[in-house]
Amino acid sequence: MDHFIYKDGALHAEDVSVSEIAATVGTPFYLYSTATLERHFTVFDEALHGLDHKIFFAMKANGNMAVLRTLAAMGAGMDVVSGGEYAKARAAGVSGDMIVFSGVGKTEEEMWQVLHGGIRQFNVESEPELRLLSKVATAMGKTASITLRVNPDVDAKTHAKIATGKSENKFGIPMSKAREAFAEAASLPGLEVVGIDVHIGSQLTDLEPYRQAFTKVAELTETLRADGHNIRRLDLGGGLGIPYERTNEAPPLPMEYGQVIRDTVGHLGCEIEIEPGRLIAGNAGIMVSKVIYLKQGEGRDFLIIDAAMNDLIRPAMYDAHHDIIAVVEPAPGVEPSPVDIVGPVCESGDTFTKQRNMPPLKSGDLVAFRSAGAYGAVMASEYNARPLIPEVLVKGDQFAVVRPRPTYEEMISRDKLPEWMES
Repeated sequence: MDHFIYKDGALHAEDVSVSEIAATVGTPFYLYSTATLERHFTVFDEALHGLDHKIFFAMKANGNMAVLRTLAAMGAGMDVVSGGEYAKARAAGVSGDMIVFSGVGKTEEEMWQVLHGGIRQFNVESEPELRLLSKVATAMGKTASITLRVNPDVDAKTHAKIATGKSENKFGIPMSKAREAFAEAASLPGLEVVGIDVHIGSQLTDLEPYRQAFTKVAELTETLRADGHNIRRLDLGGGLGIPYERTNEAPPLPMEYGQVIRDTVGHLGCEIEIEPGRLIAGNAGIMVSKVIYLKQGEGRDFLIIDAAMNDLIRPAMYDAHHDIIAVVEPAPGVEPSPVDIVGPVCESGDTFTKQRNMPPLKSGDLVAFRSAGAYGAVMASEYNARPLIPEVLVKGDQFAVVRPRPTYEEMISRDKLPEWMES
């Protein structure tokens, strides 16, 4: 569930009118609900009740500092994939022992950074990374706790660009090489093997791939323990999908996901780590945009709005669906009609949806893109010299801009002319 609902015909975020925020902030903008973020974290926490567990929010889904601090206050750690994300997590008040560092391309500089600042564990993805981390940790006189990410060769049945658990994907160590990799890790100085990591993809709407992957992890745990490794943590990744379309078919609930974890690895006595991102943040956010024009084309109408593909890239990049609703609730009995909803960027790819049934809308009307709290603002750019759009957080009847829209002057000032061009 989320906390974006119509009240007296007007869309509200918790107890604040979306139109009121638009009048204050300008459009387009992202809008997040504190109550939804907190509820989604709580649902995951309850799903693992009775298991020794920790929840690490996947920061790649939403890196806003106010969002991070909201979740940290609930007890969330952070799953980071860069030195920048690590720095933001620490700045948000997250202690090093509540941060796990994932990703296939960790650099030597990032290893120095997080070992100096404190880290719970590295989720190591390759043998060369093992060797480099050993070198860095030894040079610093530190011991790095590590899990090794294994690739279980399981089809997550999700979009090809967000599948991570098949043999042809770049992530993890093949299961067939796992014992050899763990043996090498145990032999290297400066490293302490603490567990196994697995992550098979994002936006999963079927629990069976999880069951297959976790079963393989359970078997590997028993094998590695027999080899003498003290496997005491299982990092099971994230990836549980959300309902981008309001249909009768909904993705599995966190409680059902938790039962799969119990069924497959619950008997091993390991601490369970999960890294949800989309399910916590996705439906906790919307993107609000204003209609610029209704353009009549040859055989179709175009609703041209002031948000563009640089603001929300998912439809262009993944052919992703977002429910789009009018901020003012349509009157009963109003007949919708099909329109292509497009932005102002000079690309045909700047199309959010084609032939979507929408109520009658005119210039100045507001629309809201649902399920935009994950992989929205974090993937935005300033393409076409369009400023990054603001992010706003609501709590009850209060709202605050938690990332302002930069001015043109601020954007331009980031570029520096070489001396020979200066007059």
